[in-house]
Amino acid sequence: MKSLFRSHRLAALAAAALIAAAPATARAEEFINVLTGGTSGVYYPMGVALSKIYGEKIAGTRPTVQATKASVENLVLLQQGKGEIAFTLGDSLDAAWRGDEDAGFKAPLKKLRGVTAIYPNYVQIVASKDSGIKTLADLKGKRLSVGAPKSGTELNARAILAAAGMSYKDLGKIEYLPFAESVELMKNRQLDATLQSAGLGVASLRDLATSVEITVVEVPAAVVDKAGAPFVKATIPANTYTGQSAPVQAAAVVNYLVTHEGVKEDLVYQMTKSMYENLGDLAAAHAAGKAIKLETALEGMPIPLHPGAAKYFKEKGLKVGS
Repeated sequence: MKSLFRSHRLAALAAAALIAAAPATARAEEFINVLTGGTSGVYYPMGVALSKIYGEKIAGTRPTVQATKASVENLVLLQQGKGEIAFTLGDSLDAAWRGDEDAGFKAPLKKLRGVTAIYPNYVQIVASKDSGIKTLADLKGKRLSVGAPKSGTELNARAILAAAGMSYKDLGKIEYLPFAESVELMKNRQLDATLQSAGLGVASLRDLATSVEITVVEVPAAVVDKAGAPFVKATIPANTYTGQSAPVQAAAVVNYLVTHEGVKEDLVYQMTKSMYENLGDLAAAHAAGKAIKLETALEGMPIPLHPGAAKYFKEKGLKVGS
């Protein structure tokens, strides 16, 4: 009996020793939840491409992609620690850091940390030709979708309309819908126009333009100037969408990738490094990826940079603020 007890005890000690040694040989997987936007926008395919890069290039990680209502929801989730990296519009990020309640932030989100500027979002206002809408003023009394509630697009809609001397009260009907749903209503003639803040060539507007005749509505330079930072003047090149034969003036806002202070420095360093070493994969996922450049990585960053991202940019010779 004593020898049986001794053998059981030795087996238990051996098992305990193996468990104790396990962390030295096999590190627990690091989860990277990538917070994106609606599946018909630009954030989602870009997020899928990012997660693929992380899975292939960062050992011991398990990336996932989460479709969300985009900027505002993403930033709130990051503050709560429910994601490791997220896409956001610059104006939403600035509002989150300040705690702008009108923008959907009840308190300043001070756990947020910047990773990098990526590509500009163009504020694209597209109307059906049948609606007769040709200018911003023509939107008065018409039916407009302004993006999902608590999205960066919807904040952009408020800002651009205000700069043009209008508010939601001037419109005939407002719908708060994601991109794909807005397009479906336009195809069914239940909406006159949709405002979508996204990279050029966004799938939803390409789909719309191949289904109905469209007018891409100009956002004049004077309106962009009145809206002020973070909006900048931009041009939607001719033939970006079917039937759009001429370039159209527009407003743009820079997009950012953001994390939070609780994510390890080495992991953020690896996420930043692997992205910039595989930009071709992002460009292949969506044309907007072609606009991501190392030299503009810190452009207009409205929040403190995460130490992991700062380490990478310093290595590449970029001037990183203290």
